[in-house]
Amino acid sequence: ISDGGITCPGDVVKAFGAGADFVMIGGRFAGHDENPGDLEEDADGNKFKIFYGMSSDTAMLKHYGKKASYRSSEGRTVRIKYKGALNDTVEDYLGGIRSACTYINASFIKNIPKCTTFLRVNRQLNTIYA
Repeated sequence: ISDGGITCPGDVVKAFGAGADFVMIGGRFAGHDENPGDLEEDADGNKFKIFYGMSSDTAMLKHYGKKASYRSSEGRTVRIKYKGALNDTVEDYLGGIRSACTYINASFIKNIPKCTTFLRVNRQLNTIYA
C-alpha cells in the first residue's frame, strides 16, 4: 500500500513501481463537484470545499459523535481549492499512468514493478530549460 502524499500522476506510477498493489489518493480527488461538502467562497472569490480524512477529529465527531479515548486523531481537516468536475482529474491520472507504461514498456499496471528501475538523482534542477 502506498499511503498518501500523492501530488501528481508520476507519484502513483512510482508507488506501483516500488511494488504497491494500490495507492491511497483521496486528497487528490477531493474538492470536486462529485465530492460531499459545501462549496465555500472567500472574500477574493476563490472557491473551496472542506476535506477531512476518515481518522480525523472531524470524521470521528460527525460519524461517531465523539473521539474514542483509545484512539488518536491521525487525519486532518483542510480547505481544498475547488477543482470542478472529477472526470478531468481522473483522466489526468489515468493518462499519466498510461504514459509511464509506454516509457517503461509495461503492458499492464501489474507489470510496472517488473519494468521499473529506480536511480538515485543527485541534481534535480534543470538549468537548461529553467
